[in-house]
Amino acid sequence: MLENPTIRIENVVATATIGEELNLTTITLALEGAEYEPEQFPGIVYRLKDPKTATLIFRSGKVVCTGAKSKAAVEKAINIVVDNLADAGFEVIKDPEVTVQNMVATADLEAKLNLTTIALSLGMENVEYEPEQFPGLVYRIDEPKVVALLFASGKVVCTGAKKKEDIVLAVKRIQTELSNAGLL
Repeated sequence: MLENPTIRIENVVATATIGEELNLTTITLALEGAEYEPEQFPGIVYRLKDPKTATLIFRSGKVVCTGAKSKAAVEKAINIVVDNLADAGFEVIKDPEVTVQNMVATADLEAKLNLTTIALSLGMENVEYEPEQFPGLVYRIDEPKVVALLFASGKVVCTGAKKKEDIVLAVKRIQTELSNAGLL
């Protein structure tokens, strides 16, 4: 069993409040590259190259940032958006509180997995495995509250975590449970 499989954060989704009652049409004209098609989506899509993110800006003053690989990158992206809006003359909240809503990460257990045997071993109350529908086993972990997708290749995708430590704990828990059952 791998002591510490490499865990890669693939996406961090976070929210913040940057103001009240924003005029999205005016913001779209002021921010170069901002996309706003209200008949398609009720917010502005504003992409940054560094860090590579997309921030959704809503009339309510709430923003959702996605695509970052860390909480620090999300905070940097949101602060760039705030600075760009402030530079364009909009009244916004400087250094808004950023709340991580979801992290998606991958890990590799570096072993082939027999998903049918694992589904039976882990118990059906926390597991969904329908290979005709989806090639991965869905494992809902209560503590930490994370959903893990296990694949026969040994790859694992974790989602639902709010911090990296939860992902590390979830992967360690999966490793321990599979090792204890002789499946890893």
